Amino acid sequence: MRISILVLSLCLLSTSTLMAQSGYYEDAYRFSQVKPAGSARIIGVGGTQWSLGGDVSNIAGNPAGLGFFRSSEASATLGYTDWGVETNYMGQSKSYNTTNFSLPNISIVMARPKGELDRGSFKGGAFGVSIQRIANFNSEYGFYSDQPGETSIIDFYLQDANGFSENQVASFGITGMAYNTYQINPRLDSDGNAIIGEYLPINGFIAPFQDENIIQEGSSSQITFAYGANFKYKLFIGGSIGIRSLNFNSRKIYNEEFSEGPLINTNLQENLFINGGGINLNLGLIYKPIDYLNLGFTLQTPTWHVLNEEYSSSMVANYDNFDYKPEDIILGKVEDFSDIIISSYNLNTPLKIGGGATVFLGKNGFLSADVDWVDYSAARINSNDFDEGPDNLEIKKVYGSTINFRFGAEYKFSNFRFRGGYGYYGDPVLGSDYDRSTQQISGGLGVKIKKLSVDFALVNSKFNTLYSSYQVLDTQGNNTGPLTEIKNNQLNGVLTLGLSF
Repeated sequence: MRISILVLSLCLLSTSTLMAQSGYYEDAYRFSQVKPAGSARIIGVGGTQWSLGGDVSNIAGNPAGLGFFRSSEASATLGYTDWGVETNYMGQSKSYNTTNFSLPNISIVMARPKGELDRGSFKGGAFGVSIQRIANFNSEYGFYSDQPGETSIIDFYLQDANGFSENQVASFGITGMAYNTYQINPRLDSDGNAIIGEYLPINGFIAPFQDENIIQEGSSSQITFAYGANFKYKLFIGGSIGIRSLNFNSRKIYNEEFSEGPLINTNLQENLFINGGGINLNLGLIYKPIDYLNLGFTLQTPTWHVLNEEYSSSMVANYDNFDYKPEDIILGKVEDFSDIIISSYNLNTPLKIGGGATVFLGKNGFLSADVDWVDYSAARINSNDFDEGPDNLEIKKVYGSTINFRFGAEYKFSNFRFRGGYGYYGDPVLGSDYDRSTQQISGGLGVKIKKLSVDFALVNSKFNTLYSSYQVLDTQGNNTGPLTEIKNNQLNGVLTLGLSF
């Protein structure tokens, strides 16, 4: 019976929807998060850059700032990231740590200023090109428990399978794999015949010991072409086009162990690979009503992504040589593998509107502040390979808009610059008592000697998230699956070398 269904399921896997490692609505948020970055100078002042001009970060930030350049400049930034994670599940904690080196920014600005005695409102401008890392996905997390959980992933399989025939269930992604490995089986009537649409776990309802490990790798980078113009040294207007590339890999290994047989333990491994690219536009202006004050504004369009996805999974169930009488088979180690599922989809991330102000303290430094607004519920997914409707509805249901703000300061002493900053990024999840906002503290120093500048910055970011391995709904529709609290602590160090010419 099950052999013929397995053959059928392998035929259907390429057209049926597997339960991937996460819903596409989660990808919509993951790939929409972009925090202002660039040179060590800008990072040192908390990422404030909407009203600051004359920095290579303006290329991908507020391109109007390129109008401040009076000479050309090239720079390269080296980066180091230490991402610490502490998880808590059922009162048991576990720690992880991921480090990596990177080249987060390479920029060149070609300035073409006009002389102060040249007639006309237009006082020249500058063209800039940069390659900048937009997001870092390299992390590891998970959980382990020596206490039985309140539910089992088999409870998810049962909820997913109930109401469907065996032929249908066999094609239900990992639920079908659970059926093919005998973790769930049809309920039998008094005559030993399968009751259509009703299933039972082979172990009965026994709470298992659970653990999971998730490794994520990849990044998102952007090549930006920008131009900023100077009008009467009062109004600066700029625009840019960004060409983005994205690479994301995830591997999940989930295990359950039972204190009683016949099922001893299970293992589920899921592999997800996403890559692609996108394009966006950025418009900005900076206005100087008086010499010591800059007012900035920027509008960043959505990034229109085209992404390719590859997904595969495998499942192993180990039994104690159990005699499964309905099919007259002895169960030991039973395995099942999915096909490699390849699909493509378009993702439009939300637009961003930002504004800022900078007050200059004579020649001694400045104070700067930024604020921006992002509506994550505006993200959209489109695909010809799957039904994107449920994920778009989930995006509207789960996510809302956030107000993000940053403060920064720089103090000049001779050839040295001392910097500090703070950033806050709001929680995008609606209707939750759990705070997922990000807080960021930064500091740095720099030195400028003739045409050479060296800047260094450290930034510490902290944010918390919740992770659910699977979903089991109670009668009120609440998820009773395992919930793991994740505390993230990122430390980034960057060093920028700049040369004016």
